Amino acid sequence: MEVKEDVDADGEDQSTGDDVIDISFCGSTPLLWKVSDIKRCRGAGVIGALVGSLARQPRQNVRLGRPLELMQEEALMLEETTSAAASLHTQDCEDEEAARQYEAALESSYTEQCTLALEDKKTVLRRIMQEKENDTDDSGNAVRDRLNALDQAFSFPRSAMAIQLCTARAGFSHCPDERSFPSTDWPMPRDERSEIRFRVYRDLRSKGYYLTSAGKFGGDFLVYPGDPLRFHAHYIALCMSMDEQLPLCDILAIARLGSNVKKTVLLCSPQKPSETGKDESIEEGVVYSSLQWSSMV
Repeated sequence: MEVKEDVDADGEDQSTGDDVIDISFCGSTPLLWKVSDIKRCRGAGVIGALVGSLARQPRQNVRLGRPLELMQEEALMLEETTSAAASLHTQDCEDEEAARQYEAALESSYTEQCTLALEDKKTVLRRIMQEKENDTDDSGNAVRDRLNALDQAFSFPRSAMAIQLCTARAGFSHCPDERSFPSTDWPMPRDERSEIRFRVYRDLRSKGYYLTSAGKFGGDFLVYPGDPLRFHAHYIALCMSMDEQLPLCDILAIARLGSNVKKTVLLCSPQKPSETGKDESIEEGVVYSSLQWSSMV
């Protein structure tokens, strides 16, 4: 998969059909950094969730900013429609050189701190000697002996070393070198559960629905009839295989949950080609079953 090169700032807002959405990764989490990419995803019905802090209000989580975190299904949908490319940053010799420079800087800092700590210790002993100059006992001689032997006996533990932390604020300009997070292989291998979720997501998107994560509601997706900025979610989608057995207690709990939040629960099960007798290379649609709890008092 080719990786899109950075575009000029002048042409960033002018998106054409040949433009590619650049998806970065932090671990296995897909992220979008560019405003132009976020706008294009929004226009394509991919919502995501902002997870970054604001520069002027970093200590709050009511209003968030870039990057935009995507669900795995959203990233796969963009990649499948050939409108996105994964930006995978590999480790190279520059990283090894940076690690060596960092270790050398730590060693230099440790040596400097050892020298400063030794001088501080000598200063303390000299001050004690000056205070005991008029004493007739042997305490002054003992301090003098300690001062003379300090160069050989002094030890500065590495656990006491102060380490400088980089606290500079990162800029908002998009630079792949500054955000080369460790990333997993892309596309990620799909298991049966991931494949079911993706087929349900793709089918609902093809019907014009908008989807976001439904983790807070105990489901897989929240389904909106339009843009989530204009509509409330009407459905809670639960993805399961056709042959999965669901206990009756779980069905009742899910139905009551949907009633409490004023939403309809959708049980979404993709059909298997073997069930219809058609070619196995052809994917079938998705069967939907709605649940509504009507026994609430």
